[in-house]
Amino acid sequence: MREFIDVTGKTEDEAISKALAQLGLDRDDVSVEILERAKSGFLGLGSCPAKVRVSYGPEDEEPVVAPPAPPPAAEPAAPREVKKAPEKKKKTAPAKAEKPKPAEKPAAPVQDLGEEVDDEKAQAIKKFLTGLLSQMESSAAVKVYQPEKGRYKVFLEGENLGALIGRRGETLDAIQQLTSYAVNRTGGRVRVQLDAEGYREKREQSLQHLAKKVAGKVVKYRRSVTLEPMNAYERHVIHTALQDVPNVTTYSTGVDPNRRVIVAYDREKK
Repeated sequence: MREFIDVTGKTEDEAISKALAQLGLDRDDVSVEILERAKSGFLGLGSCPAKVRVSYGPEDEEPVVAPPAPPPAAEPAAPREVKKAPEKKKKTAPAKAEKPKPAEKPAAPVQDLGEEVDDEKAQAIKKFLTGLLSQMESSAAVKVYQPEKGRYKVFLEGENLGALIGRRGETLDAIQQLTSYAVNRTGGRVRVQLDAEGYREKREQSLQHLAKKVAGKVVKYRRSVTLEPMNAYERHVIHTALQDVPNVTTYSTGVDPNRRVIVAYDREKK
């Protein structure tokens, strides 16, 4: 049975942050219901703090909703033999040779992150990844950027990088985790984000589309929907995409790597 606490704050975000700090949980471990919106009032009079209800703990789930598998295609019946009158042979012009298509260029970084960085952490990232990719027999180039302090954005560039991405990005996630561990074990913790062929952005757009589609079904049928297992970043994308959708709340359940997001109907959320 799920439990909850009610917390107030100057804004909804502040109230949620206070509740998470009090519970010692992450955003994807709870579901949030806005009880009262913050009001600024006039000249400080009539102001009202925001009040949220943060629920946590296990809850009975609805089974995972998955699209039905397409029925196996029936084998086509053998065509009946139809006798045709003999046709006169026609002269056919020789086929024109097709021009070879130009080779596709490797995908460039989607974001404009400025110049590459070459500080101590960037060098450690390049050194580790170069050695790891060599063991994986990949010639991908490693480019490191620093969009903000404490966070490094790493792009792998080259051809045929599908093997480095893996099914649903599982291989890419594993390489990112190994790189982060190798770079941070000597102190000075930083965040490492790894991408190849713009996979992360494409995956994020796909998850946002999935979230909106599932939310529509949840509101229509007033039933909870359990999504497929996702990593922490992907769960965050789902939570963020649906945080302002009326009558829909989200929370996570299970243990990694099988932790899932549940999209639930909430009649009181406006």
